[in-house]
Amino acid sequence: MSDLVNHIRQVIRDVNDFPKPGIVFKDITPVLADPDLCVSVAHELKEYWIHHEVDGVIGIESRGFIFGMQMAQQLGVPFIPVRKAGKLPYRTIRHAYELEYGSAEMEIHIDAVAEGHNIVIHDDLLATGGTAVAAAELVEKSGGHVAGFSFLVELESLNGRLKVQNYCGNIHSIIHY
Repeated sequence: MSDLVNHIRQVIRDVNDFPKPGIVFKDITPVLADPDLCVSVAHELKEYWIHHEVDGVIGIESRGFIFGMQMAQQLGVPFIPVRKAGKLPYRTIRHAYELEYGSAEMEIHIDAVAEGHNIVIHDDLLATGGTAVAAAELVEKSGGHVAGFSFLVELESLNGRLKVQNYCGNIHSIIHY
């Protein structure tokens, strides 16, 4: 196990019964409080994706914006926000999906993904895969191609990888629980 993985494991904290009873939330805010650790995470993400054909990086609201934006900047490609319905100001494409504790709708600007572009979808955490799949659906509805998925944390017991690999088998997660 790398020094980076060990450091992140030491810093991420578990919050029991959030957002509902029985859920153990993996809180990345202590990672964000450590500027040097954030630089190391961003570097790890860039080093993985620099070897792939990437035309844009989607960051899923809101924690996916943090490292997604850094990845896009370091790769020299556009950053594309995917947000909850009603939050983007221009014309959008929407997709409804189920979460592990409810349902939601996400949207993307209608002109955010160019036809045929290879898009990496980044979020802080892969749990059941519902949010990442919704983002993949938005990429495909926009005419793009899912080049891969990027996560800081993956909760393997929730099998989200099985859902997202239907869109692309290129899945990079730094930490696995």
